[in-house]
Amino acid sequence: MISKALDTYFPKLAKMPKLKEELLTICNIQTFNAGTVILNEGAYIKAIPLIISGLVKVFKAEPTNGNEVLLYYIKPGESCVMSVTTLIRNQTSRVKAIVEEHAEIVIIPADKIMNIAKSYPQWNEFIYDLFNLKFEELLHVVEILTFSKKETRLFEYLKKEAQLKNSNILHTTHQHIAYDLGSSREVISRLLKKLENEGVLQLKQGIVELL
Repeated sequence: MISKALDTYFPKLAKMPKLKEELLTICNIQTFNAGTVILNEGAYIKAIPLIISGLVKVFKAEPTNGNEVLLYYIKPGESCVMSVTTLIRNQTSRVKAIVEEHAEIVIIPADKIMNIAKSYPQWNEFIYDLFNLKFEELLHVVEILTFSKKETRLFEYLKKEAQLKNSNILHTTHQHIAYDLGSSREVISRLLKKLENEGVLQLKQGIVELL
């Protein structure tokens, strides 16, 4: 099963026979339910995840008020670049990762990563590509947080959620959205109502539908 998962979602790693063989030897697949915290701020990195199904969100706590702000998503075919860089520096994590949708994850033990990085340039290329991708996402987050109105930030978040879940109907709550955006439920409810009045979405019980 791991072999097929690597072939399907991580072809750049799988096409190197020796690297693939080593990954098959040291890795295992674990499943996680939605809502599971797979990494906490302040924790040491015990494993590097390769996502093969589901969705994981990475958050950072704001130092001023403790609210958590969504930084980026980890989708099938990706890993957590922050975990890799933190592990290399032998530091504790500065982010929190939570499973958004039931996920299957190939787990690479942390103590094996340094040897893989030294032995297989293809692994480092994979990480560099992933870093560039997530850097672009982080720049977008900074731009939205710094220069955009709150309703723009909310609408960008909803569009991203719809894109990732391949549906314009989002089964979510105002509280859940507020948590992702580091805001309050009251503020999010007010902004959602404003966007509904502008005709860009429709609100139902537990549903936000983008029009």
